[in-house]
Amino acid sequence: MRNNCFRVLFQLALLIGFSTSWSQDTPSTGTTSAKPVSKYDYHDAFGPFFYTNNGSSTRSASGAPGHEYWQNRADYKLTAKLNEKTNEIVGSEILTYTNNSTDVMSFVWMHLDQNLFKSDSRGNALIPLTGSRNGARGEIFDGGHKIKSVKIVTTSKGGKSTEKEAKYIITDSRMQVFLPDDLKAKGGVVKIKIDFSFISPKEGSDRMGVLDTKNGKIFTMAQWYPRMCVYDDIRGWNTNPYLGASEFYLEYGDFDVNITVPANHVVVCSGELLNSTAVYTAEEQKRITQAKQSEKTVMIRTAEEVAANVSKAGTTSEKTWHFKIKNARDLSWASSPAFILDGARINLPSGAKALALSAYPVESAGKEAWGRATEYTKTSIENYSKRWFEYPYPVATNVAGNEGGMEYPGIVFCGWESKGEDLWGVTDHEFGHGWFPMIVGSNERLYGWMDEGFNTFINSISSTDFNNGEYKSKPTDLHQNAEYFTDPKNEPIMSSPDNMKEKNIGLLCYFKPSSGLIALREQILGPERFDLAFRTYTERWAFKHPAPDDFFRTMENVAGEDLSWFWRGWFVNNWRLDQGVNSVKYVKNDPANGAVITIENFEKMAMPVVLDVKTKSGKVTRVKLPVEIWQRNVDWSFKVNTTEEIESVVIDADHAFPDMNESNNTWKSGTGTVEKDIILDGYLGKFSTKVAPLKIEITEKNSVLFAEITDYPKFALTPIGNNKFESKEAGVTLEFNEAKNGFDMIISSNQKLPFTRD
Repeated sequence: MRNNCFRVLFQLALLIGFSTSWSQDTPSTGTTSAKPVSKYDYHDAFGPFFYTNNGSSTRSASGAPGHEYWQNRADYKLTAKLNEKTNEIVGSEILTYTNNSTDVMSFVWMHLDQNLFKSDSRGNALIPLTGSRNGARGEIFDGGHKIKSVKIVTTSKGGKSTEKEAKYIITDSRMQVFLPDDLKAKGGVVKIKIDFSFISPKEGSDRMGVLDTKNGKIFTMAQWYPRMCVYDDIRGWNTNPYLGASEFYLEYGDFDVNITVPANHVVVCSGELLNSTAVYTAEEQKRITQAKQSEKTVMIRTAEEVAANVSKAGTTSEKTWHFKIKNARDLSWASSPAFILDGARINLPSGAKALALSAYPVESAGKEAWGRATEYTKTSIENYSKRWFEYPYPVATNVAGNEGGMEYPGIVFCGWESKGEDLWGVTDHEFGHGWFPMIVGSNERLYGWMDEGFNTFINSISSTDFNNGEYKSKPTDLHQNAEYFTDPKNEPIMSSPDNMKEKNIGLLCYFKPSSGLIALREQILGPERFDLAFRTYTERWAFKHPAPDDFFRTMENVAGEDLSWFWRGWFVNNWRLDQGVNSVKYVKNDPANGAVITIENFEKMAMPVVLDVKTKSGKVTRVKLPVEIWQRNVDWSFKVNTTEEIESVVIDADHAFPDMNESNNTWKSGTGTVEKDIILDGYLGKFSTKVAPLKIEITEKNSVLFAEITDYPKFALTPIGNNKFESKEAGVTLEFNEAKNGFDMIISSNQKLPFTRD
């Protein structure tokens, strides 16, 4: 409150008549050289109200699930029969759907993702003529789910089941099933039986397909059965259609599946095989047992045995493989007579064990290729289990298919031609998805960055850890990538993949969010605080449905930082970063007294500042400034306690921040601006005026002038010209004469009150 007394005092002086003796000349303004105009506005970067919703009973303000958080459940009993010649899958499902929400339901929504491959689908209409990874890549066939029947199954008290045809409407890749009776809230259960079939595309949007090999077809089956849409506390039914670019958002539950295939096929699937004695030979069973106990890869089915098995092709005999997986959001499988199998033991932090399993054709074999796939799988699963959250499934299966790379619970499909570092990278990436989004079940269809970006980030740490850094990559040069990362033409990270140009998805879902998290970990929070917060997020939302705010809030609450400026600049907006060095000034114009360096923020994004100050002797001092310097400033000056002349000042020498303009990052002696310091000694002293009972004492501390009026607090004076200082706080300017034995106090009205030295 006392700061306002300055203005009161001066206004009082005006009222009692001192103004009659004051000069009313308008102070002259000197010309200054032009410099770039900063686009930075700290009101935007650090503005309030980042979160548009308060915490609720279902989602806490801390980022944790609320005390009344609910989530619906979908349990599936599935059958599938594969026709090897026609690529047709005939299946059935009994879906047990539990409504844990607070809402009564008269209908439910389901995904029919195979309908993407119908000629008249929305997704097919959106595929550009220039080519795309989405859709069937030009294959003409009778695609889509053929729904043969939809029935509601009820069980009487006596245990007798009855089935009643249900009304349903199919709209593109969604099916709305109407219930004969309302489904009660908080625990109501309905069973829906669906018979269906479809012909598999050969290249199914790079997520499933059929690969021809010398020893037979490899079928990688995904999005193959009608799946429940998620009903949540944020949007209700999430019914966004499958258009090819955006992935999935699914409920958790238990799966039980029987897959019938030709007898010479081997099937691998999400979860645990329950009837190994019925489908594997005695020797294969023995080898699987050995693999479960081995740190090294054990061959289960060799290339020679695959070749011998080919002779059995064309027979009419079949085998049925039975698998189960618990608490999963999906189930996928692969089948082929061409599979070589090998495996090894996975060691989990709790002491539990799992099995790493690889299935690939002879074309992919070799120690430089898929011969190391199980090693890669085992190491990846063990690493993520130790760092973030323990792997929950009994098997992790890596399948060589015609996909570039695709993930499902307990099983992934990776490119059959991948080798060496490329195979490590795709294996580690796809199994990283076991955590995001298979364990932490975010909405991929809306927020692709919450699975692809998080996963790309954890991959960067995993690759550093693997085999003493065998595939360790250099840190990303964010200066080099800044133009690409922050191109104003790009969409923001928060956009849905369906709302992005396809060429931008790799950047905006994978690399930019990952690079942002690396900067947050390495430069802003530090690994210890970041890892604790990230691990807490994973634990809180394991097998649940987090939204972006839940992630942002958890990171802030656990790390103890308001990061709204970071989320705004990197995720919500497509802002750019440009930090520059404006000048160096030696204290009292003598390098022995230290130097004042002035920097400026020229673009919209705020980030901390890391500078390297090198003196003539070669000594380098690293200065770290927190992001808060930009909280109310466009430029900032700070003192460095050097004792000799400065050779150079470099902002972000490590290229750890996405500075898009390197030209102003370096100040060099001889070419950079050296400001003359104002020697303040001549301005010090006590001054008074004849026209008012006022005395002002001018003092100096840390190279800053202060003015103090008796009985009022000191206020700082900032130089604004030759012998001219101002205080915006007090609303005055002091203009000294050349002899410095007096000055005019100029009030905002441009009236001058003369003071002389006592």
